[in-house]
Amino acid sequence: MFNNLSEKLDKALHTLKGHGKITEVNVAETLKEVRRALLDADVNFKIAKNFTKRVQEKALGQDVLTTLNPGQLMVKLVKDELTDLMGGDAVGLNLEGSQTVILMSGLQGSGKTTFSGKLANLLKTKKAKEVLLVACDVYRPAAINQLQVVGEQIGVEVYAEVGNQNPVEISLNAIKHAKATGKNVVIIDTAGRLAVDEPMMTEISNIHKAVKPQETLFVVDSMTGQDAVNTAKAFNDVLNFDGVILTKLDGDTRGGAALSIKSVVDKPIKFIGTGEKMDAIDVFYPDRMADRILGMGDVISLVERAQEQYDEDEARKIQKKIAKDQFGFDDFLSQIQQIKKMGSMKDLVGMIPGAGKAMKDVDIDDDAFKGIEAIIHSMTPSERSTPTSINTSRKKRIAKGSGTSVQEVNQLMKQFNQMSKMMKMVQGGGGKKMMQMMKGMQ
Repeated sequence: MFNNLSEKLDKALHTLKGHGKITEVNVAETLKEVRRALLDADVNFKIAKNFTKRVQEKALGQDVLTTLNPGQLMVKLVKDELTDLMGGDAVGLNLEGSQTVILMSGLQGSGKTTFSGKLANLLKTKKAKEVLLVACDVYRPAAINQLQVVGEQIGVEVYAEVGNQNPVEISLNAIKHAKATGKNVVIIDTAGRLAVDEPMMTEISNIHKAVKPQETLFVVDSMTGQDAVNTAKAFNDVLNFDGVILTKLDGDTRGGAALSIKSVVDKPIKFIGTGEKMDAIDVFYPDRMADRILGMGDVISLVERAQEQYDEDEARKIQKKIAKDQFGFDDFLSQIQQIKKMGSMKDLVGMIPGAGKAMKDVDIDDDAFKGIEAIIHSMTPSERSTPTSINTSRKKRIAKGSGTSVQEVNQLMKQFNQMSKMMKMVQGGGGKKMMQMMKGMQ
């Protein structure tokens, strides 16, 4: 996410991070590099120019040149300006009233159908809403089927009228159906269209007028960069939508759309799609995104994800087991499962300050735990509960059964023992001891 931009901004600001003398010329040179980084990220020229102009004005107005740490202040100014550029504050959905109708719009291939499912899943699991998905793409082959598959995946009803070619009629019937079945959120998935395609634009405008949605969302593929912004403008002129959804942000290394879209259409980015899974959806926080772009991580989002997956009962059980020296591989496995639920590994690493930069060339695979899981699954129940019983001959059998080597089994045993000791120390308040041990592990 924003890899190239992060790298270039880091290089641009690096010159100001030292303790050397800072001059107006330095600041101007640095901001020239910042502007270049924004243009490379496919940000509109005018937006990039205004951005650096504002940072320069603030920098010279706040006596950056005479502060103790001018580099840090410059980074802060760039961060604040990036946050403003992307909208300042997070904007949620309007879910007031007895029934909320959400209309999805966007280009063909932008990921509307998948995102409709993600949004339905989010509202169902986190907001306790009864959701109805409506299939109004009557043109694309298998579009209805795709939405039905998505609905089945997340356990949400899909309303469709196979053979009916009138999306306005389908939408109105779906809303009636939702009222009759106690659904309080209706998400209408419309056909993908080109902004220049007059009949299609008229059609979505007619749907909009007929259903009067509380939320009209424009879904855009972040990988299309500047084109996405131009399309957003064309759609906004017709629909006057309420917010933007950026999809495929996990594959975007440039980020031009995220940075430019708010300035051009003056509508907030509400959500971002960060992967293929149904839970790969995040509320868009401009300040957190600015942190990530500047390589500062996003600890708040990381903690929130961890809290979502935190199981109090499970934690209590594990605490008791640790106290009694009964922490086994089954417990280790359940910890791994909780981490996996938090999202893609690459995304999680990007949230740790400094880690994204340190591991930029490392390919972090979501299957990183597969080898560990295979080894644990090759153990007998008694071996999992009593790891000390695993001798050399058992290790050979486990390695053979999991398709790994004895060396890998030994490595896992070592990691497991270290983790068990650490957990015991944390419980016993041995923080100092733990620090010493961590130094020894490096």
